[in-house]
Amino acid sequence: MTPRFTRHQHTISAITTAIAAGALLGTALTATATAQSAAAKPLAAAPTTLSAAARTALVDKARAGAAETARHIGLGAKEKLVVKDVVKDADGTVHTRYERTYAGLPVLGGDLVVHTAKSGKTEGVTKAAKSAIKVASLKPQISAAKAEKQAVSAARTLGSAKSTADGARKVIWAGSGKPVLAYETVVGGLQDDGTPNQLHVVTDAATGKKLFEYQGIETGVGKTKYSGEVNLTTAQSGSSYTLTDATRGGHKTYNLAHGTSGTGTLFSQSSDTWGDGSVSNAGTAAADAAYGAQETWDFYKNTFNRSGIKNNGVGAYSRVHYGNAYVNAFWDDSCFCMTYGDGSGDSDPLTSLDVAGHEMSHGVTSNTAGLNYSGESGGLNEATSDIFGTGVEFYADNSTDVGDYLIGEKIDINGDGSPLRYMDKPSKDGGSADSWSSGVGNLDVHYSSGVANHFFYLLSEGSGAKTINGVNYDSPTQDGSTVTGIGRDKALQIWYKALTTYFTSTTDYADARKGTLSAAGDLYGADSTEYKAVAAAWSAVNVK
Repeated sequence: MTPRFTRHQHTISAITTAIAAGALLGTALTATATAQSAAAKPLAAAPTTLSAAARTALVDKARAGAAETARHIGLGAKEKLVVKDVVKDADGTVHTRYERTYAGLPVLGGDLVVHTAKSGKTEGVTKAAKSAIKVASLKPQISAAKAEKQAVSAARTLGSAKSTADGARKVIWAGSGKPVLAYETVVGGLQDDGTPNQLHVVTDAATGKKLFEYQGIETGVGKTKYSGEVNLTTAQSGSSYTLTDATRGGHKTYNLAHGTSGTGTLFSQSSDTWGDGSVSNAGTAAADAAYGAQETWDFYKNTFNRSGIKNNGVGAYSRVHYGNAYVNAFWDDSCFCMTYGDGSGDSDPLTSLDVAGHEMSHGVTSNTAGLNYSGESGGLNEATSDIFGTGVEFYADNSTDVGDYLIGEKIDINGDGSPLRYMDKPSKDGGSADSWSSGVGNLDVHYSSGVANHFFYLLSEGSGAKTINGVNYDSPTQDGSTVTGIGRDKALQIWYKALTTYFTSTTDYADARKGTLSAAGDLYGADSTEYKAVAAAWSAVNVK
């Protein structure tokens, strides 16, 4: 069986919120006004740190003004905006992300971002769907029970034999083509390899035709297996210590002891030394997991001023020793938790730094752009986790697990010591795309992600042969051009800015080019070297 980490259906459970975003393909960014100012002050458009009170105040203000904002940007009388997130830049610009309802029904593909200058002037709107939201009738022609039955049948066809659903809800589907009344059913249970199942199936309420489906689960002193001896922040109560990190939102690490449900048991002991570097010691995987969560939190905080996955200062929790010989790791937004299997033969836990950073970054994507886990947007979702997982590994600066542009090189899923993915030349894994083509969206998202991974490597390091931290790379370009990198730090800032400000649930590769150019223009100016490098790197992977 193919290891699921290379094909995991990451739980984009942020898409399971009240206005969940289904897979919405092929729409364009509608506004890039702020990116066109060549006079942008360098990093003036970088996100600023907001206190909990300041963030709450911005969210409350946006909620209070939602009706006026809806009218101002031209939405219809039956449409309402629901605030999802607010980002404030150093120069005072505010980017408010909304989801949308129509006649009280969630609009899948209705998400949008309103960009507002410090003066209060609206500078632009980035929409997931360009079509006006309007349906002829709100009366379904098929029953919710029929839609639910069809969804469960679809899940079982995909191999999820233990599948159940708790009903279907009415929604407006605006993911592609003309908006229609639809049902969304979430099918639970387990997938064939033991991964929790959250298959979202969207069914036309008039014809019964399946419109879309996507998987909601996103499959992602300690003496660790992968990172050597590290310092961990723990908690002491009397003579007992627990793997609780109060300095990072209260993150906790639990032992599932090979179970597949529940929270597990919080790691607790009389000594403050966790694990011994061997997989036979249950605390070793726990130390790796706690260290990965710690470094991921610090990476986002110190690189982007982001306080936790939801940017609200609240920590997630981690669960280790999931199932038996489970070859996967996954993030689940519904429990706001990170889960790790122990790998083939329970001998290679999937708790390495880049895997931890990768999986928890799915939570960041879920709580920002909400990129649908299908088609080109799914490839961008997966690439975003590879990009930030790589960022975490470099940020940690750990001599035992040095930073590189290889994904999953420590966990040996292939059994031959090779990485899962290569960012400099993605096709080296045997399936990933080095550059864009019209059929790239039909690939598994872990292979279509190659286009964005390659773009990021080229933007960071440039094309051609080079050695970084002892690893040899030789990155080609589709058009034979030579690309000069701007450095990983700037490339990360650009990608994060685009994700949180210009990407939506439906962003495809053409949109990603526009969004990252907008971000580069905001941060460095539209005549800057960085802006031109973004354009060159996308062209080098055939996104033009």
